[in-house]
Formats: sequence, structure tokens, C-alpha cells
Amino acid sequence: MTDFGIARVSARDIDEVMPLLRGYCEFYEAAPSEAALRGVCEALLEAPDTAGIQLLARLGDGTAVGLATLLWTFSTLNAGPIGLMNDLYVAPAARGGGIGATLIEACAGECVHHGAVALEWYTAPTNKRAQAVYDRTGASREEWINYSLPVS
Repeated sequence: MTDFGIARVSARDIDEVMPLLRGYCEFYEAAPSEAALRGVCEALLEAPDTAGIQLLARLGDGTAVGLATLLWTFSTLNAGPIGLMNDLYVAPAARGGGIGATLIEACAGECVHHGAVALEWYTAPTNKRAQAVYDRTGASREEWINYSLPVS
């Protein structure tokens, strides 16, 4: 599959982003509300320079088939700003055509544009298909263990 493009998500794209975010959440067995997911999209649109951005992959016919969410943060170990690719999702029917790798490349380009010193991301240990894509990017696999503490 070579006929696709990547662009930043705009307000007019949110309705097409929602099924991709829902697919991502379902894959990881999470179930945030539709309103909460939409709120994430809207918050990023309001503060792309400080909060982050989303990138949308579309086929040549305009169908939305992939999404990456890139958040801006800092890393003491990298001594500077970084981009955290918090979400990467390609619709099952569109997988295997390079969309995921191209979304990662686009995130890296956005990091350069933003002045970040690195692009980082996490995946589940069981997500072998995604790991195969990630391993081909030239990224190094880290040995950190991720913890999450709900605070609400």
C-alpha cells in the first residue's frame, strides 16, 4: 500500500479520528468515554505547541486508516524536550502497507520541528506485531518497566 498521506489532525477530522481511537483503546482493553476521547483531541488542538498533536493517515480515497498521538514532555535522562508517541494505531484492514512506519517517521519529523531531542513510545509486551514495526525503525529497545497510578 503506497497511496496514503499523513497530516496533522484538525477540528474537522475529529469524527474520523474517534473510531481509530476507539480501536486503539479496545486493543488495549480500555474503555474511556466518547466524551473523554473527544476531549483529548480537542485539548491537543487547543495547545499543539505545548500539549502535543495528532497525526492522521488517509488512503488516497480520503479514508482515515491510522493515527498517532504525540505529546510534548521532558526527559532528564535525555536532558531536553522529547516527544512521547502515546498512541499509534492502524486499522486492521490497512496494516502491512507501511502506514505505521510512516506515522513514526512523521512523529520523528514533528519532534525535530519542535526541538525535541528524542521520540519515545511504549507498547505492551504482547504486541509482537507492533514490535516488529518498531524494531525496523532503528529505535533502541529499552528495558524500563512502566507503572501507572490512577490519581482521580
